Amino acid sequence: MFRHLLKQSQDLDLVVGFVDEDQRHRFYIASAYLSCGRVLHVHHKVYLPTYGLFDEGRFFAWGDSVRSFDTRFGRVGLLICEDFWHASPPYLLWLDGADIMLFSSASPGRGLTDREKLESARWVERVNKAYASMFTCFVAHANRVGYEDGLHFWGGATVFDPNGEEIAHGPYFEEALTLVGLDLNQLRRTRARLPLLRDERTNLTQKELERILSRNV
Repeated sequence: MFRHLLKQSQDLDLVVGFVDEDQRHRFYIASAYLSCGRVLHVHHKVYLPTYGLFDEGRFFAWGDSVRSFDTRFGRVGLLICEDFWHASPPYLLWLDGADIMLFSSASPGRGLTDREKLESARWVERVNKAYASMFTCFVAHANRVGYEDGLHFWGGATVFDPNGEEIAHGPYFEEALTLVGLDLNQLRRTRARLPLLRDERTNLTQKELERILSRNV
């Protein structure tokens, strides 16, 4: 499936979106991470929106895992669009060791706030900044750009560092290649100052989730 892209990944790691079909002909919205001619990881979208103009749950199967993976740049996690509108997938990636979170989306433009920014872009950027801050990690987001079936996709890629500072921002409303260098030593500096990962009480989270789930059965 990725023959030509795998060849290109010898020099440049790639994240590509596609529809994945399993042996029983279930279809998943998916992202793959390609590196050095290999597929390192495939993520199946775990949250399928069925509100507003979205009806993905009607056509696609739900993914059932959220896992980080090792790359030549460190440990990475992938999420797709609606996945990162829920707090649990980024939280699970963080606990599973992801220091770099790569988010992709096909977010249509909605709600103009001013001449430069759409309401939908403002919300996505707020969420990405919040995750970078809370989880003291790098968060990079790429959004679709262009028009299809009357929908306008706004582009505007961003990268936030572990301090929650924006270190790159691509243009809105046009296709572009946005380049930024990541200082991975920033992870150590931020976490020494703000040891949220060290102090996270996962046993408490597990205990309370078990209580909540048993109550709701």
